Amino acid sequence: MNCGECGHLLHGDLLRDLHAEAVEASNRGEASEELRLWRASLDLLPPGTQQHSAIKARVDALSEAIDKGEAAEGGEGPGNWVKKGSPAAGAALLLLWKFKTVALLALTKGKLLLFGLTKLSTLSSMLVSFGAYWALYGWMFGLGLVLSIYVHEMGHVWALRQLGFAASAPMFIPLMGAVVRLYQRPSSPREDARIGLGGPIWGTVGAAATFALYYASGKAVIGTVAHFAAWINLLNLIPVWQLDGSRAFAALARPQRVMALVAIGVCFAAGREGLLVALAAAAGFRLFTKDCPPQGDAKTLYHYCGLVAALAAMTAIPFPDAPPR
Repeated sequence: MNCGECGHLLHGDLLRDLHAEAVEASNRGEASEELRLWRASLDLLPPGTQQHSAIKARVDALSEAIDKGEAAEGGEGPGNWVKKGSPAAGAALLLLWKFKTVALLALTKGKLLLFGLTKLSTLSSMLVSFGAYWALYGWMFGLGLVLSIYVHEMGHVWALRQLGFAASAPMFIPLMGAVVRLYQRPSSPREDARIGLGGPIWGTVGAAATFALYYASGKAVIGTVAHFAAWINLLNLIPVWQLDGSRAFAALARPQRVMALVAIGVCFAAGREGLLVALAAAAGFRLFTKDCPPQGDAKTLYHYCGLVAALAAMTAIPFPDAPPR
């Protein structure tokens, strides 16, 4: 903003520093870091000014470029596979591609997964939640549940960092889950959908890994954790309130919402997972709301349908001592 007395731009030195750092990040090819610096600059500028408009345009363009870069990374991206195949095959291929991305991230940048554990607020609230779950369900299930929630929340943190947003580490709320505080608002439904589905994407990978551990160990309690992790991530895909599924649906046009509803119905017919009835009811309601964008985001649709299919399949896996339906 401008000084009322001299008319000079306040935070001018800081803005120049941010600009210089953003240019350096661009030269290094660090798009997410560049985007973070431009977003920090926007926070210091009043809307409607020429500087704000110029940087906002850069932020929007860079955000879209990062999004498309993820799809094209490593050669022919899943977006091309989707165009060549059916929507169902495209959803499965796109989800597998995203799983590969998350797996590679865990191997090459595992420090992000440990990021929250270095924060006192996260670690202390996690221990309190662990104690509550331990008292109710035993230490092994309590530990598995807390770790499953943590992985889900770190998926949101990962998506936020990819798009250059400032956000907190996860904060656990005993017996209710955890939250990540967002300090900057997404500029489009597409960005909000990426952030919202980041949690279920990581959570689905975590649930699959827990199922693998169950089969390797044969411990029924690990199978129960895996089943619950899949179920809770599927619950988050209900498109209502502040759940992740609602943020995804906000980026879908009405025809895409119809396709999502059909995908949910197909998954229910295949596995009879009762939670899918709630997803279908909420998705049907969202067909008639007025928040449908004129042009929806296809990537969000494929992510959403792929997640529903993968999680519904995991909740149908039989094992001893499964939670009652």
